Amino acid sequence: MRILILGGDGYLGWPTALHFSVRGHEVAVVDNMLLRQMHTERGTESLTPIQSLQERVATWRQRSELDIHTFIGDLTDGEFTDHVVREFAPEAIVHYGEQPSAPYSMIDRQHAVFSQTNNVTGTLNVLFAMRDHAADCHLVKLGTMGEYGTPNIDIEEGYIEIEHRGRKDTLPFPKMPGSFYHLSKVHDSHNIHFACRTWGLRATDLNQGIVYGIETDETAGDEELITRFDYDEAFGTVLNRFCVQAVIGHPLTVYGEGGQQRGFINIRDTLQCVDLAVSNPADGGNFRVFNQFTEVFSVLELAETVRAAGAQRGIDVAVEHLPDPRVEAEHHYYNPRADRLRELGLVPRLLSDELMQSMLGIIERYQDRVIERAILPTTSWRPAEGTSGV
Repeated sequence: MRILILGGDGYLGWPTALHFSVRGHEVAVVDNMLLRQMHTERGTESLTPIQSLQERVATWRQRSELDIHTFIGDLTDGEFTDHVVREFAPEAIVHYGEQPSAPYSMIDRQHAVFSQTNNVTGTLNVLFAMRDHAADCHLVKLGTMGEYGTPNIDIEEGYIEIEHRGRKDTLPFPKMPGSFYHLSKVHDSHNIHFACRTWGLRATDLNQGIVYGIETDETAGDEELITRFDYDEAFGTVLNRFCVQAVIGHPLTVYGEGGQQRGFINIRDTLQCVDLAVSNPADGGNFRVFNQFTEVFSVLELAETVRAAGAQRGIDVAVEHLPDPRVEAEHHYYNPRADRLRELGLVPRLLSDELMQSMLGIIERYQDRVIERAILPTTSWRPAEGTSGV
């Protein structure tokens, strides 16, 4: 297949490109280096040293004798997006090409507006490019479990059957997103659903949990192909943060009481899920939603798991509770469904002691690159004292 990967320089985009390339697909990647620019703005960088996209592609060509096409540009530029889709003529588009951070979107008004403008406009341009130049193409869009929030009912996969005043209908599951970033994902979902209903496009929305892991089959043991690893307060994830803190001997910082529950998935399973979605496309006019995670942990459970894994490596690290900078329930019901990818053949790789030891080992290798000041939270969801808003 001809597979176009948007955000192909990123944490998930780069290994996805390698995954499909080595399996014989013709792959092209699009990126505008936004994440690298945002890290420069924040004074942070990936823990793992990563090459430029051009150097990565050259290394891959040398290692595998396979090619990956590159398009450098911005999806918010409609003419550029049209050009890419028209020239490459993809059969599938895997869409990671957005600003990916909830804390970044909550810094202030400018960052909130940028996050929504960048993400929603880019996705709209992709939809119009598909309509006009690749109407049979299948869009696989990376959504997030954060779109749902934490309702006091089971979370279904995208849709829910509702009976109201004697009548029934199946409708999109209600959304209660927790940041302006997550809201941008909700807007994307509505726009994609509308495009499928109105123009007959086909799409799969992968509402993904928190991803962990560094290596994939294609990058393992090759420092020139390794993907990025973010641990800072803006772009890192909670498990990444805990693992880095353990290695450098910093207390594991749990926000609030730590009862917040979230879905988690290993990076290798993310690639497996994306492959399953691409290999089993939605029908024309259909907007599918798959919940993409393999396990659920509370934040405190995760901290204790990392603390125990560190102890096996001779690391003695404490768990410390900080005031929660976010506005979220610290104890809540959480029972999301995730059946459809398993029905397609997903075989989960669960968070194991072996995997934890592998992650900690890689972090130890690069621990001299840790920027410790970037780990603790500096962005609050609450308005600063003396202001009326974020």
